[in-house]
Amino acid sequence: MRGIGSLRGKLHEMAVVPGPTDRSAAQVGAIFAAVHAPDAPPARILGALDAPITPLVGRTVAVLGYGNQGRAHALNLRDSGLRVVVGGRDGSAKVEAARSEGFEATTLTKAAAQADLAIVALPDQAQPAAWGRWIEDALPRGTVVGFVHGFAIRFGFIAPREDLGVVLVAPKGPGATLRARFEEGRGIPALVAVERENAAGEARSLALAWAAGIGCARSGLIETTFAAEAESDLFGEQAVLCGGLLALVHEAYALLVESGYPPEVAYIECCHEVKQVADLLYARGPDGMRRAISDTAEFGAFVAEKALVDEHLRATLRALLADVRSGEFARRFMRDHDGGHPEFGAWRRAASGHSIEAASARVRALMPWLKDA
Repeated sequence: MRGIGSLRGKLHEMAVVPGPTDRSAAQVGAIFAAVHAPDAPPARILGALDAPITPLVGRTVAVLGYGNQGRAHALNLRDSGLRVVVGGRDGSAKVEAARSEGFEATTLTKAAAQADLAIVALPDQAQPAAWGRWIEDALPRGTVVGFVHGFAIRFGFIAPREDLGVVLVAPKGPGATLRARFEEGRGIPALVAVERENAAGEARSLALAWAAGIGCARSGLIETTFAAEAESDLFGEQAVLCGGLLALVHEAYALLVESGYPPEVAYIECCHEVKQVADLLYARGPDGMRRAISDTAEFGAFVAEKALVDEHLRATLRALLADVRSGEFARRFMRDHDGGHPEFGAWRRAASGHSIEAASARVRALMPWLKDA
């Protein structure tokens, strides 16, 4: 199995030869069909008519955490006419922020004690300690506990009491986007799952009402499991969205600079323009994106995919997925957190010192409006 060294070698090969010509167009088409054919059946997708908000009317929703997701959930649920109380660590700035925005804001324990639905919106690494210290014992019997990410449940860092219902509503976007679309009268898709019903048999109905209250049912609710959400989310972040993307950006940028191209030009071509293509991919899907770019770019995309995707890449992706599914990644992350994040901190410092950052600053200075992004 080859890693970044292999990727660097592939990019060097592509820089000095016209491109692989060992397969015909028909063979390439067959490879695409074989590699990319779906093996799993489509998920069940629910809409607004399947997810009434009424099961939460007259009930109390405790949003535990007021960060990226917590704030958006709390605001949207309140604007949907529900009673919301916000919980946080005693004396935290986030509690004061929630209070300044008109919420009843109190400690995690006091908020949890009022909950018919308790939404755990704390960071993954903070959830186990907060759950054991302040949340679980305060929850009334039969409460439904909701998570916005399946991490803590899937990998066993939290094991809720048997009387509690356990559900998941995971919006597929950051809190700012969830809030913005809600204010526009729209929504973003969410994954929903029921890990366990409560004795009253209302966990699923409360989860769907929660999804409706934050606006996601306006778009679509994809039924899944905690395991599928947690595993696919972590894998996607690592393989594509954060890890794979930045690896390609760094390596392609470094190769262009090494080959004599100005750093600013290398940055624009390998990083800055990612947004333009990503926006097309987001809005139109892969085929629509290809139809929106030039023929030169599209032809080159097929050439590059042919060159980059091989059994070594597939083996690396399989290894990343196996690391996630086995729980080893989650355990490594939590061990590092519990030890003060020595590994994470070292990686962050090294990444911040990459030469691309200087070029990034110079290019972004040409667009002062980005300071508000």
